[in-house]
Amino acid sequence: MELPERDAMEYDVVIVGAGPAGLSAAIRLKQLATEKGTEISVVVVEKGSEVGAHILSGAVIDPIGLDKLIPDWREDADCPLKTPVTDDHFLFLGPAGSIRLPNFAMPKLLGNHGNYIISLGNLCRWLATRAEALGVEIYPGFAAQEVLYNENGAVIGIATGDMGIARSGEMKDGYTRGMALMGKYTLFAEGVRGHLSKQLIAKFGLDRNSDVPKFGIGLKELWQIDPKKHKKGLVQHSFGWPLDSKTGGGSFLYHFDDNLVAVGFVVHLNYENPTLSPFDEFQRFKTHPVIRETFEGGKRLSYGARAITEGGYQSVPRLSFPGGALIGCSAGFVNVPRIKGSHNAMLSGMLAADHLGAALSAGRAHDEVVAYEESWRASEIGKDLWKVRNVKPLWSRFGTWLGIPLGALDMWTNELFGFSLFGTRKHGKRDSETLKPISEVKPITYPKPDGMISFDKLSSVFLSGTNHEEDQPIHLTLKDASVPIAKNLPVYGEPARLYCPAGVYEVVYKDEASKTDPRFVINAQNCVHCKTCDIKDPAQNINWVAPEGGGGPTYPNM
Repeated sequence: MELPERDAMEYDVVIVGAGPAGLSAAIRLKQLATEKGTEISVVVVEKGSEVGAHILSGAVIDPIGLDKLIPDWREDADCPLKTPVTDDHFLFLGPAGSIRLPNFAMPKLLGNHGNYIISLGNLCRWLATRAEALGVEIYPGFAAQEVLYNENGAVIGIATGDMGIARSGEMKDGYTRGMALMGKYTLFAEGVRGHLSKQLIAKFGLDRNSDVPKFGIGLKELWQIDPKKHKKGLVQHSFGWPLDSKTGGGSFLYHFDDNLVAVGFVVHLNYENPTLSPFDEFQRFKTHPVIRETFEGGKRLSYGARAITEGGYQSVPRLSFPGGALIGCSAGFVNVPRIKGSHNAMLSGMLAADHLGAALSAGRAHDEVVAYEESWRASEIGKDLWKVRNVKPLWSRFGTWLGIPLGALDMWTNELFGFSLFGTRKHGKRDSETLKPISEVKPITYPKPDGMISFDKLSSVFLSGTNHEEDQPIHLTLKDASVPIAKNLPVYGEPARLYCPAGVYEVVYKDEASKTDPRFVINAQNCVHCKTCDIKDPAQNINWVAPEGGGGPTYPNM
């Protein structure tokens, strides 16, 4: 079937993703044009139905990036940074109690005073208004589906996905061909495990000299709680129960705005037990006596989940390639022990914009802006990540009891003396390689949700506002359709049904009692775009690609 030719639009810079990195890059490019009295045309394409719809983060933000990008943000009444951190708690949880760690013992870089509790989605919505006021074109509801190259192999833009294709692959009534957005340079700010960024890393060998990438999954709920229990400005982090000592992760509770609490749970995706369910660990965590009391009498407003980049300094790939660059979480700039990445995302967008602006001023196009790659390590981003580079590998290698104290020691020596006793440690295996066979582990049994503090997956997905056009090609593709039942099920119990936080994957039996004739089912309409399946599948058989534009979650204040 011959497809109609795409319409094309040309710009100086095309940006994929309207998150903090992409919007910061767009704003900075326009600021540079104003400073020089020139014009730089910039377009941002966003797969969410609106800016912020797919943005999920804790979030406590270090305003270093915002201070640099928009110094007068405090004077803007519409800026959503309204809740400064007033108190900082670190807890170690046991099965029934907790121990608060003294703040003076914590490395100073983990402190949150001077930071703000926010909805990152709302921050992106505000950044979008600032970008549009400068002349940036932003197109939400259009998913970038294809990287476009010239005859020399350089990136020259992207194509958005076709709209109105049936699951069978046939064109439906109202079919619309995607647009070609052509740019002298293209920035990829897709977030964690972006499907185009993944292709670019492979095509250009950008990870050739980097350590393996590492990831976690972050699950979050937004609650409105009893005003008597609300402590505006309180930031609380914990580690320990319900995870065992070999499984990395922890929690956050952030009190902000009018009686709102953002509660989240992170599980490092290098866990070993295939019967572990990050979603159910999160629900179980909320039943802890110290945690439960916050939510009793409250109302759950929203739910979501997202993968997190955790490789840090040693896992950052080469950022530049002919015609473009990676920024934000596509590059992997999250500071794991600080549980923060938005500040580095913004800084990376600005850094890339500075170097692209210089290249455009020199009349260049479609070449590699090597200066961006060469500058990030000496920037605020590199300095931020360098100090904590060993925390994740030490935790992974030695477990919670020994790994966390060693990581704290390493942060202290980096902070006080500028060196590490451990050098720069390697991460070891990829997250897809860490599962043990189900025959070698003790299966985890989770309590049933009570419907008041803990909940099931499907009711949670409902609160995420997730919606996909039913009759469209499934965006979760299998390289080999036989693998889930023939290999993953007998060896690992098919862990996709457990690591997915949205009930996308099921193993259905013809006869449930005798467990005969198993069938692997993909409920793609439930997908919250977390990308965990793309990362954790032990066979690396699942490939996540963007669905039709506008599909997925619709996070209101996440």
